[in-house]
Amino acid sequence: MNELIEAKAGSAPASGAAAPAVPPPPSAAAELAAAARSVHEFTARTIAGEERTLRDYAGRVLLIVNVASRCGFTPQYEGLEQLWQDYRERGLTVLGFPCNQFGHQEPGDDAQIESFCSLTYGVSFPMFAKVQVNGPEAHALYRYLRTRLPGIAGTSGIKWNFTKFLVDRQGQPVRRYGSVTTPAQLRTDIESLLAEPATA
Repeated sequence: MNELIEAKAGSAPASGAAAPAVPPPPSAAAELAAAARSVHEFTARTIAGEERTLRDYAGRVLLIVNVASRCGFTPQYEGLEQLWQDYRERGLTVLGFPCNQFGHQEPGDDAQIESFCSLTYGVSFPMFAKVQVNGPEAHALYRYLRTRLPGIAGTSGIKWNFTKFLVDRQGQPVRRYGSVTTPAQLRTDIESLLAEPATA
């Protein structure tokens, strides 16, 4: 005999039974991520504290990376900077988003992160304020990227620092790369996107 008691819709739960859980309302970030049609619809705070719309990068190919200063992959900053130097005139922009969610490998504040990147790796590509990329406090941009380009086995969560998203000139995410993929290994894909004309 089935001992599971189900309350009818609109009726009070049986005596002693827990009320059904009501899902929390979607956050503004979740709603924006669900409704967005391109990365150009998002804004983010730069590492200098200024609000920046990603629409400023319309017509450019974007490489969006969650970065960290104390990670085994941190030397990839050098490769990311090289991509920026080699392709910026042709239309590539690298965007760095510090994140402390993986092994607490980005513990510093924005000023410390900016100083480290500049002094250690000569980073000159745009850097943004520290964000979360997974969980309920994830930045809306990363909610969108994770949904549009799931990872291994269809799981959407970011697995580690230096996960990379390549975005075309129209703001459409086209490919996701794991941490072990080096910046140099992205050159062929970047050049393919740079060869495509921007459209209105």
